[in-house]
Amino acid sequence: MDPEVPNLESETRRRRRRPMFRHRRVPVRMLVPNFFTLLGLCAGLTSIRMGIEGRYDLALAAIVFAALLDGLDGRIARLLKASSRFGAELDSLADFVNFGVAPAFLVFNWGLGELKSAGWICMMIFALTSALRLARFNAAIDDDKPRWQSNYFIGIPTPAAAIAVMLPVYLSQLGFEQMKSPFLLKLTLVYTLFIAFMMVSTIPTYSGKLLGERIGREWVLPLFVVAVALVALLVTYPYETLTALTLIYLAAIPLSWRRFQEEKQQAAILEQADGAAAATAAPSGAVPATPGSATTGRVFPLRPGDPPR
Repeated sequence: MDPEVPNLESETRRRRRRPMFRHRRVPVRMLVPNFFTLLGLCAGLTSIRMGIEGRYDLALAAIVFAALLDGLDGRIARLLKASSRFGAELDSLADFVNFGVAPAFLVFNWGLGELKSAGWICMMIFALTSALRLARFNAAIDDDKPRWQSNYFIGIPTPAAAIAVMLPVYLSQLGFEQMKSPFLLKLTLVYTLFIAFMMVSTIPTYSGKLLGERIGREWVLPLFVVAVALVALLVTYPYETLTALTLIYLAAIPLSWRRFQEEKQQAAILEQADGAAAATAAPSGAVPATPGSATTGRVFPLRPGDPPR
């Protein structure tokens, strides 16, 4: 029997006995982010219903609304200092429904259902890869990594994948009725599998988390203008805007990968420089102390024949 199994079982039992909240009276601010998460989950479930009924415009709007709420609940939790393990688990479950199951049902009901079993298998793969991507993300939360890597996701995040996988639906709503031709439906199937692969890949994609912490004063007003313009475009020209955003995002993935490699090389050079500086600053001939060893006094090299000093 693996000696680690009893330790894992005891740790699992200990976590299950741990209360959901540490205090008997929970501050109201701790509940606010969870309300946004549940509202997004309602939007995802509504999208599934709208997709089954063939009301694709409302189904798309519900998923986009859920993606906007997903971007807000985490930031609200950090602003209110209301982050909790319960909220993180609830957010992951909601993301699986909103950005794994709902887009899969929508694209299947829109056109891939005409491919019968092949379309259904494709949709199952997309939903499963979203679950695997979320599980990998949760498992890597506690990993120690350099601060600069916080600007990148490993693979496409599930909200971005949900918006990107619906690109054929956007084009169909724009009037390209030939999107449902047999050839283009098969191409849509391949495109869906590509997005699913990108979710579980190790290709870095830019997240911009560190960008949201502080911005220059001169960028405040332009940022407001861009945000208002984006919302206005989404309301007025939703399919054109979503198509453009999807294409821009997919085109930016190679740039993100290149930028990640450059920053990785720069970090390696700085680490080597720090190591060389530390070695230069050490006294010549001194014996470096090993972890756990206690050194008292000064240490001098001994030559053969010299008495200990």
